[in-house]
Amino acid sequence: MAPNASQAPPDRKLPQHGVKGAYYGGQWVDLEDCAGTFQPDPSKCSQCPTRSTCPRSQSRNAVASTASAEEVVYDVVIVGAGCIGGAIARELSRYALKTLLLESADDVSQGATKGNSGIVHAGYDDKPGSLHAKFCWPGNQMFPQLDRELRFGYQLNGSLVLATNEDELKILNDLMERGRKNGVQRLRIVQKKELFEMEPALNPNAIAALHAPDAGNVIPYEFAIALVENAVDNGVELRIRREVTDISKNGDLFEVDVRHWEPKEYVDAREKMGKSADGSEPAGGGGGSFVFKSGILVSSIGVMIKGVIMALDESIEGDVRLQSAVATAFVLVVTVILMLKPSSGSQRRKPTVLKDLVDKCPPPVGSGQEGKVEVKDMFTGGSGSWNAVKGVTVGRESVKTRYVINAAGSSSDAIARMIGDDSFVIKPRLGDYILLNRNQGHLTRHTIFPCPDPVLGKGVLVQTTLWGNLILGPTARDMHKPEAADMSTASVQEYILSKCKKLCPYFDPKEAFHAFCGARAKSSRGDWIIEPSVADGSMIHVAGIDSPGLAGSPAIALEVVRLLQEAGMDTPANKTFNPNRAPIITPKAGMRGLKMGPVGKNDSNGMDAEETKMASNVVCKCEKVTELEVVRALRRSLPIDSTQGIRKRARAGMGHCQGDPENYCCEARVRSIIARENGVSVDEVGGRPWPATTTLSQRWIDDEEKKDLENLARGLDARH
Repeated sequence: MAPNASQAPPDRKLPQHGVKGAYYGGQWVDLEDCAGTFQPDPSKCSQCPTRSTCPRSQSRNAVASTASAEEVVYDVVIVGAGCIGGAIARELSRYALKTLLLESADDVSQGATKGNSGIVHAGYDDKPGSLHAKFCWPGNQMFPQLDRELRFGYQLNGSLVLATNEDELKILNDLMERGRKNGVQRLRIVQKKELFEMEPALNPNAIAALHAPDAGNVIPYEFAIALVENAVDNGVELRIRREVTDISKNGDLFEVDVRHWEPKEYVDAREKMGKSADGSEPAGGGGGSFVFKSGILVSSIGVMIKGVIMALDESIEGDVRLQSAVATAFVLVVTVILMLKPSSGSQRRKPTVLKDLVDKCPPPVGSGQEGKVEVKDMFTGGSGSWNAVKGVTVGRESVKTRYVINAAGSSSDAIARMIGDDSFVIKPRLGDYILLNRNQGHLTRHTIFPCPDPVLGKGVLVQTTLWGNLILGPTARDMHKPEAADMSTASVQEYILSKCKKLCPYFDPKEAFHAFCGARAKSSRGDWIIEPSVADGSMIHVAGIDSPGLAGSPAIALEVVRLLQEAGMDTPANKTFNPNRAPIITPKAGMRGLKMGPVGKNDSNGMDAEETKMASNVVCKCEKVTELEVVRALRRSLPIDSTQGIRKRARAGMGHCQGDPENYCCEARVRSIIARENGVSVDEVGGRPWPATTTLSQRWIDDEEKKDLENLARGLDARH
């Protein structure tokens, strides 16, 4: 039966990913059973061929940024590396194609993918006949196998849509019928007695719910990272901090103009040390990066070929031929010396005292408004966009390709207009969230929805995340409407709390420790746009992909491949394709085998011989992240040059203290490990920006702000 409204139910101790086990293929696996399932044999997974880190802002397999690079012709260029672009890239990596993935932000998954609920919707509320309905359920059904291959963490927790009166009960029946038309299976109406046996912390006024057992949840950015990692391991090239500025057509080929940017703080740090701003080669030091050497080699070969031809051409005067021969020999000698000199990324690593690097780190930022992210910045990566970090243009690139996939999220209409296609407009809808500590996650196992709003959609929800936090939100603020655009932070917080209290009245708002916002790409058509461009059929639009886009992403990727084939693209199989990926995190059993302590006590010196020491050294206390987990993330196939990159992959700084330097100083520790592994100074490593998109007044909220949230919730309790 329903609990008393004033009496919170006991903690059910629900499983949390990485704590004494892991979610694998949708189901919970105990720690002793993780070997061979969640933790596979690494030799059977796609992986980097080296133990080094990536070049700056690009994958290891990136084509050198030289004049010769402009002669390379790609089969496909994908614009946008969120969960849609990532899913498409991964699907295309099954084929022997030359594919390039371009991302305007400083990492993959920085747009709408980063700022959403991570729900793998079942598809019962999508309009029958729409593209939402066409791809949601098929995509949903692909997630268990996807997670068994990529190990991003998928929890098959199910969802409940609550009804609190007879009118809402009728809506539940309408939703179930709509779901039946959409092909959704196993839907049923749960009555009150069973409902409160399933979820004892619900609003006591709930009388029934629509149960969708196939709904699940992921951490959306971890999902996108897994997709792109596996795609790059299988041959896709990635370049980040690349903003597409123009697209033109020359014969059968698109020419995509790209602006390469880097953060101003990074450029300033490089210039002070006499290094190149684009990160390709330090001036006067080292042997250069792989990409730099590749460019030198290609250019030198061209010069030497011309020199040999001139030296052997008897129609040229003898002294000129002699000069050509001498010059060619000189170029050959210099090239050999440069090629044999150890690369900056592969020089013999020297033992490093991590404390020396930590002492040089600037303090983390947790107050002020300098890093505030504007709505327009969310179109190109939010806190990872060029404008948010005062980006500086460091290069221009031109890319030739046969096909373009427009998966640019909120910028997809701008990409379409570059080829004269104005058939749709993106109208961003902001979704704000409040995140509560892990001690609140027991309040619900399922994702809890209200009856849907005919205008605003699914509504504000309450959900336990994969890692055990309780997430509240989102709002649905259409930014073309002044009343939504002008909402104060207090109004946003009150809106979220008021809606969530009607679903689950027992959460403690004092446990809030983080808040964020994402921009959803609503299209002027009211449906997803997955089609060849009306201006040029060789560009495929995958635009306006709002909720449930994450759920539909793997099915959408299959459709895009079909459209490319229909447009004339050959798709020979990639005979070396490996679908399997090892996870970054290692499940733990409390502090067993782990060591905590001040900086310098348990740190390794960075040498491979001390890997066992890395595995026990905790660098983030709240989330029990080890030094080895950070190092392994850095040695994967995607470039990482900021603590934010590690935060999204290994969760260092994601816990309740939010990297408080007075607690464990985890941001400085991680920053130092990145500097050590990448062979750069700590000033060249990015930190976490503030305030980004949060509605909280400071990164480490004080008791006064917690009390404000509590008072707000108490006022809402009195009203309800």
